[in-house]
Amino acid sequence: MSGQEKPDVAMVLAAGLGKRLLPITATLPKPLVKIAGKTLLDWGLDSLAAAGVSKAVVNVHYLADQIIAHVAERQEPKVVISDERDGLLDSAGGIVRALPMLGEQPFFVLNADTFWIDRSVLNLDWLALAWDASRMDILLMLADFQSATGHSGGSDFLRAADGRLARSNGAADGLIYAGAAIVDPGIFEGAPAGRHSLNLYFDQAIAKGRLHGVTMEGRWITVGTPDAIPAAEAAVRLAEGR
Repeated sequence: MSGQEKPDVAMVLAAGLGKRLLPITATLPKPLVKIAGKTLLDWGLDSLAAAGVSKAVVNVHYLADQIIAHVAERQEPKVVISDERDGLLDSAGGIVRALPMLGEQPFFVLNADTFWIDRSVLNLDWLALAWDASRMDILLMLADFQSATGHSGGSDFLRAADGRLARSNGAADGLIYAGAAIVDPGIFEGAPAGRHSLNLYFDQAIAKGRLHGVTMEGRWITVGTPDAIPAAEAAVRLAEGR
């Protein structure tokens, strides 16, 4: 990590409504939907634990009590709840509210509705090794289309040889944001407290040449609709050799 310590803290974004997963999410928050016997949230938390993260701040809004109860006994990482039941704040707004719990050092950010199967390396370790605060404000984990299961959209970013990113506008040779990142909390200085998206900060970092990315290894899986669940479970079985 360019001589710096690997992030010990993470923000896990788990407050969304999961409307595309109805009717499943009528009574169950999307992060607690199970794939191959494990909740989406636990796939992410287990990846953080494997990377040595000791504390995960999980934001909650929709059916929050279920998520709070689910993580109550978890020790690795220890989960701290950021309560957004008073109103959804979107990805960046949720992070801004949680900043006092996240500290002043760079931290991981994970989406609670995507996950991956590591192969020869732990992808979060790979991300941490690539982090360089002298050149980066945000470092994204990226997936190519050949490694993705369940992705129905276009690409998100183009990656230059030096790792800097630009918006791909859906270009066929682009890469997909894989829902994991390292973020310098300094980018949120003076940020509004209300609802707003991380995309604003991605674009600001692009303008400064400080949004970078690394391409993950293994299989990346996203579950957007009920009919994506069987494909996700098949991908897990294949990736794990079962």
